[in-house]
Amino acid sequence: MYGFALSDEQQALRDAAHDFALNVMRPVAEHHDQTGEYPWEVLKEAHARGLMNTHLPPEYGGMGLGCFDGCLIAEEIAWGCTGIGTAMEANGLAQAPVILGASEFLKKKYLAPMSASPIMAAYAVTEPGAGSDVAGMRTTAVKQGDKYILNGSKMWITNAGVADWYFVVAYTDKDRAHRGMTAFIVERSWAGVEAGKKEKNMGQRASDTRGVTFTDVEVPEENVVGKVGDGFLLAMGAFDHTRPAVAAAAVGLAKAAFDHAVRYATERRTFGKPLAAHQSIAFTIADMAKDIEAARLLVHKAAWMIDNGERNTKFASMAKAFAADAAHRIASDAVQIFGGYGYSQEYPVEKLLRDSKIFQIYEGTSQIQRLIIAKEIFERAGK
Repeated sequence: MYGFALSDEQQALRDAAHDFALNVMRPVAEHHDQTGEYPWEVLKEAHARGLMNTHLPPEYGGMGLGCFDGCLIAEEIAWGCTGIGTAMEANGLAQAPVILGASEFLKKKYLAPMSASPIMAAYAVTEPGAGSDVAGMRTTAVKQGDKYILNGSKMWITNAGVADWYFVVAYTDKDRAHRGMTAFIVERSWAGVEAGKKEKNMGQRASDTRGVTFTDVEVPEENVVGKVGDGFLLAMGAFDHTRPAVAAAAVGLAKAAFDHAVRYATERRTFGKPLAAHQSIAFTIADMAKDIEAARLLVHKAAWMIDNGERNTKFASMAKAFAADAAHRIASDAVQIFGGYGYSQEYPVEKLLRDSKIFQIYEGTSQIQRLIIAKEIFERAGK
């Protein structure tokens, strides 16, 4: 049977996330945006309420929630503040390839403690000269006895300065191209690991984004995630699980911008009537509403597919591209509706516009999503 209704449990989960976003996140969102201070207290409260690490399997202390349920949470959290939400969700990206391919030893050592306390992790793949072109990475890991010597640098790593450990991909055999990449878990406290200064970003300033340098870091062989040479596959495979949640966060930001725009258009009067009574404004808000609904449906389909064992690569990219583009457009339209007030930091839509842009960039740019969609259409036609 096909339907759109949430179960009682899912509705309760979404309500809990919304309450947290409204009463815990929103009151401090402006402070963290202005100061760039990492939202430790908010994250600790989120962890205490069971709103973090929800997808960790029960055997490691997690709730074992699926992607769909995670997207319900992600949308509400992003409605509260996407900067704080990104700090929370970064754990999911770091954990996903570990859940997919790591040994039982690594899962127990690194995943289980995250259910017990608010430990942060980071996904460290992007490099200064290798963002979308992952094959262009220069970080290497050379085998010496029962360990690997890791050298290189990563860039734009979310949670880099606060993470206990990183999921890192490096070349172990460059002659084999992407099949010569291997994944590792690297602890931030190890000798030779250095996190750089916090980046001063356009938006999502509560998120801790830094470069990370690895200089002759000794990584035990047991910290290889999956098989040697499987690093690229694990790193990319994680996106099928995480892109729906990122898209859901974009929907949450768009919904926040929509809510502010509707409220302002109802209250603000021009030429003797509310803004909402002007057809140009009403049509803009109508477009916001339909794009939010369309984006959410794509998110839910991509999440449902992965939860039901179906390949969701195409739909995960569709959801990510559509929701990211819609969020940026809707946030921009909200600023337009607010007029001069929207350009002022005293009003909330200015922050939403700044925060929205990164959705078109991180976890694969909107252009990369289109490449993936096209590849899925043409290379898998008839399969």
